[in-house]
Amino acid sequence: MSNQGKWVLDPMHSEVQFKVKHLVISTVTGTFKMFNGNLTTESEDFSGADITFVLDVNSVDTNQTDRDNHLKSADFFNAEVFPAINFKSTSFTKRGDDYKLDGHLTIKDVTKPVSLNVEFGGTATDFYGNLKAGFEVTGKIKRKEFGLTWDGITEAGAIVVGEDIKLAINVQFAKEVAA
Repeated sequence: MSNQGKWVLDPMHSEVQFKVKHLVISTVTGTFKMFNGNLTTESEDFSGADITFVLDVNSVDTNQTDRDNHLKSADFFNAEVFPAINFKSTSFTKRGDDYKLDGHLTIKDVTKPVSLNVEFGGTATDFYGNLKAGFEVTGKIKRKEFGLTWDGITEAGAIVVGEDIKLAINVQFAKEVAA
């Protein structure tokens, strides 16, 4: 079966995680529970693929309700006004066994170029005959560059939330079958 064509994200076998330093001494991990995406390729090795990805901001989950509500508030994502985080690729370049993914990330009303590393997990056919492809995407962004500028300082002078956000995204795409 050819890899060429349109692929749709399988949310049941995908996850979106982020990590940020808290008080500079520990790391808080969060996820987005709802998202969707597409990949379209004309090549067998996925190079040059066109990739779009959308995260539902209201699905943010850090395992702490008050913190999640703060992240959804105007201090951070302002989910009421900006309910989605969007990514659109500008290039997907094969580098050995892996890829470099460049694109435009939009958080709130700020769009910036980002560059992410992608490890290709391979392709396989599931129990139902669907062709799947797996990718692990990692990278780092600076939250303040995207308008996430809230800062807190403790009485002792420690920064509450770090600047760097580490991304760890594991995605599985299912190839669409022509009708």
